[in-house]
Amino acid sequence: MNFLSHFYFERFATNPERIVGGLLPDLLKNADKSFMLKPRQYEDELLDNPLLEQMYIGWNRHIEVDRLFHNSPYFFHHTHQLKLKIQSSLAGLPIRPSFMAHIALELLLDHILTQNKAVSIDKFYAALMHVNEDAVRKFLKINQLNDIPKFEKFYHQFIEWKYIYDYAEVEKIAGALFNICKRLWQFEVSVEQRQLLTEQLISYLHTQMTDYQEIYQYIQYALMDFN
Repeated sequence: MNFLSHFYFERFATNPERIVGGLLPDLLKNADKSFMLKPRQYEDELLDNPLLEQMYIGWNRHIEVDRLFHNSPYFFHHTHQLKLKIQSSLAGLPIRPSFMAHIALELLLDHILTQNKAVSIDKFYAALMHVNEDAVRKFLKINQLNDIPKFEKFYHQFIEWKYIYDYAEVEKIAGALFNICKRLWQFEVSVEQRQLLTEQLISYLHTQMTDYQEIYQYIQYALMDFN
């Protein structure tokens, strides 16, 4: 799932460390694809500090949310249907339709959350800004991250860019998807392709995603028994 969907499951957290812990796996991946942590190896040290414990809880819940989502019938159904819907807009491009469908589903879900006021983007960024940065740094150090300054630079840029607000406007999602794909493939996209993808996403959103609550309810219920 994407940033706002992970935030959805931590939206009632009483401290920003829990929220940031729940976002950290994706923040690290976006900062550098080689940044991979294994916090369970350092559980005793993390549980010895209340702030690090909250980050560790958020981290583990993030991993579980992604596991549940990516193995759900909802995910398999919608990624397949989206692939069929959008593949004509990717004609002549090196982008795998299955990859685009996967990311498109996640961004559309984030969009729906904003439109239904299920999450506040303002509060999302507030948590990122108010987290104890010394605690974040200590969490990364314990987990043997090899370039903490690089992550911190990205973290502050991420807050400054505020591109998550773009997800509230479905017309901007096609551009975000193509930008994500450019991290993996080299290509140029025409105005017509961007417009076609936008039209396809809007059509799918309005006709096929009225069931969006099912996936959040399914995951929320499963998390009740997760430690």
